[in-house]
Amino acid sequence: MSTVGYVGADVPVELITATGLRPLRLTGKPGEDSSLGDRYLGRGVDPVARSVLTRILTGAYGPLEAIVVSRDCEASLRLFYALRELHRIEPSLGLPPLRLVDVLHLPHHTTTRYVHAKIAQLREWLGRWRPIADDDLAAAITVHDTLRRLLARAAVLRRENRLSGTRFLELVAATTAVPVDEAITLVERVLAEDLPAAEGVRLFLTGSSHDSPEVYETLERNGFFVAGEDHDWGELLFARTCAAPTELALAERYQYNGPSAPRASIGQRAAHTAAAARACGAEVLFSYARVHDDAPPWDFPGQRAATGLPSVLAERQPYGELTAEALAALVPVRAAA
Repeated sequence: MSTVGYVGADVPVELITATGLRPLRLTGKPGEDSSLGDRYLGRGVDPVARSVLTRILTGAYGPLEAIVVSRDCEASLRLFYALRELHRIEPSLGLPPLRLVDVLHLPHHTTTRYVHAKIAQLREWLGRWRPIADDDLAAAITVHDTLRRLLARAAVLRRENRLSGTRFLELVAATTAVPVDEAITLVERVLAEDLPAAEGVRLFLTGSSHDSPEVYETLERNGFFVAGEDHDWGELLFARTCAAPTELALAERYQYNGPSAPRASIGQRAAHTAAAARACGAEVLFSYARVHDDAPPWDFPGQRAATGLPSVLAERQPYGELTAEALAALVPVRAAA
């Protein structure tokens, strides 16, 4: 099965599945050399985007039929522009066809029309591989919603301390790297396991997204249990399903998904974080802000006030790491919880 790489949770993966292609969410790799990405994007861009660009250019993802990038944050947009320019001036690189998808998240009918138009355009563009019939789209929406509901069951297991935060994050990430039917089987297998109880002070993780498990592993080695999060490699990825197996319902699903740190208001983020932290029984709020990710520190005061939890903000953290200072700041809140 040929593969379409995509960047960001705003890419409607149902359209890729409906073409008979495999959607593969492109991840960075902390600690890996990113000099190629640094060269074309500069070191002032989120290191995740620099890592993804490097891995595209080195062929780390294998052959890609196409790349679809969502305008979910400034770093993703800059990644798209860099790829588009490299496609134009360096044809010898053999980069695949490239597409940007812009999903807005305002609660207006005009926004719905805009997002619907963008999704229809992406559907037409993907039709160069295989035209997407309405029945194909309906089937793809149905199967991806099945996966989302299964992942929601896995989230319940975590809230019941039967799945660690690290294992949960790894499971969600694994479902973005295989065809959706295989992803469903993968989650069903985990749901059927006799899982040991997870332990630790229940921590809600907000701030930057995490496309790899290192930060979760570090937190859980240090006496915490990551009981919930509000980034798009966690529960935000699957919290909303489609109301119907139609193109319009697909547009509404992506329009109203979120709220993510780069695209939502401070008030929206605070309300969502407070509700999600309550739902998972969090005892501590931890905001992890990766270097060159400027949105989370703006959200933090409102989130701290809305949750009423002992809270820590760790700014300018290295990709995939927690500094010793950040861990030290967590010690007193762990003791107080």
